[in-house]
Amino acid sequence: MDGRLGFHAGLWEAADNEAARDAASSGITEIAPFDLAYTDSGMMVEVASLSMAYDAVFGSHDAAAFIRREEELLVESGEDEGVKQAKLDRRAAQQRSAIDRFHERAAITQELGKAIQDNWEHVDSLLAQFNEAVASDGWEGVMDRIHDVPWIDNADPARQTIVAYLPDEDGEPGASITLEVSKTVHQNAQRYFEEGRSQKSKAKGAQAALAGTEEAREKAEKRAAKDAAAGRLRARQRSKRFWFEKHRWAMLSGGHLLIGGRDAKGNDVVVRKHLSSHDLYFHADLHGAPSCSLKLKDGLAPNQNPSEAIPEGVASLQIVQNLADGTEDARELSESLHSEAAQVAVCWSRAWGSGGAAAVAFHARPSQVSKTTESGESLGRGSFVVRGQRNWHRDLPLELAVGMAVVNGVPMPVSGTPSTISEHCQRWVKVTPGREKKEAVANRISKATGLVQDDLLSCLPPGNCSVEDHGLIQP
Repeated sequence: MDGRLGFHAGLWEAADNEAARDAASSGITEIAPFDLAYTDSGMMVEVASLSMAYDAVFGSHDAAAFIRREEELLVESGEDEGVKQAKLDRRAAQQRSAIDRFHERAAITQELGKAIQDNWEHVDSLLAQFNEAVASDGWEGVMDRIHDVPWIDNADPARQTIVAYLPDEDGEPGASITLEVSKTVHQNAQRYFEEGRSQKSKAKGAQAALAGTEEAREKAEKRAAKDAAAGRLRARQRSKRFWFEKHRWAMLSGGHLLIGGRDAKGNDVVVRKHLSSHDLYFHADLHGAPSCSLKLKDGLAPNQNPSEAIPEGVASLQIVQNLADGTEDARELSESLHSEAAQVAVCWSRAWGSGGAAAVAFHARPSQVSKTTESGESLGRGSFVVRGQRNWHRDLPLELAVGMAVVNGVPMPVSGTPSTISEHCQRWVKVTPGREKKEAVANRISKATGLVQDDLLSCLPPGNCSVEDHGLIQP
């Protein structure tokens, strides 16, 4: 869906870079997916999509802002080892503090129980006098005079309790105790002893929990050390993913993304939502092959400030939307990049399992791709008609590469042609048609790297494979 911006159009059209456009965007007064009848057409500028219109308003052309938003969308159900270790440290500290509190309360309550026994006559006299007063004047009458009694602080009619004082060494009011007026001195003392035993029991439980936490910490430290020595990453479980992970995707030269449909429905989505007028359409010359979009602006770029926690040999990449600055059409990209996109497109097709060593693909402009035939008949899901001249790519090798990277802080495999992946990733594998099931390949790589097996399955070609390791499986 196109977007319209309503503001001083001349400033926007005169802007020749993103910074200038951000400055010009301060005058935007309207955003709409269609022409507004009440607005002067001279004050309107059409942009490629409604999303771009929102980007113009909120100043999000820079890669850092885009990455920040993408990271905020990732709702993690798991944490990396550093976060887990910090949680275990906090839990251990809380458990130690709880153990100290339980022991302290146990000692205090037992001391009070013993003090009640040691001051038997004093406590018995208080209980007897208080119960006589209640019998004579009722709780209400006693409560009116409670503060006149030096050895009683207050009373609770609902709980049938009083807070009384025990005499100190000088015979003055000292430690306070809570007495149930319906119980004897012995029963009140026993209540304190039972509370002390309960606190000791809680301390033992907390001690056992602390031992479990310490064991978990030790295991986590050993696992982290083992992973670091083997160059493995701790993959994070995610409930949300990057937009391109819904489809087949690969990184090409210059970081450009190639997006392909996983099925007929996916083909429709790729063409409808992710094939902009400045992108290019790619398709293997085989029935049922995925429809692919070579993105002009969207892609991955090296992260200039990678985390120190990333193991050696693992690429640190960030999602960007500003590739090919100054280029307005993907047709202007290099022929070698077009060939890369075509090569990946055939690897995603059934050519992979055909037994051949090479295949053919073509690319076309988005305007050439249609769901309607010459006779006006609408095609089924996932099918398209390509009218006009096709640009052919022949003798494309059936080979892909899978590298190990961290994208916006998320460990994940990145696929593409061997030339591109080897340029960005020190640890990678070359994948060609073979006899090993892709599930077995994904399992081997997952065990060696810590990457999620399902993520690896998503980026491997649709068939059996042969793997040539370049430090991914054996660092």
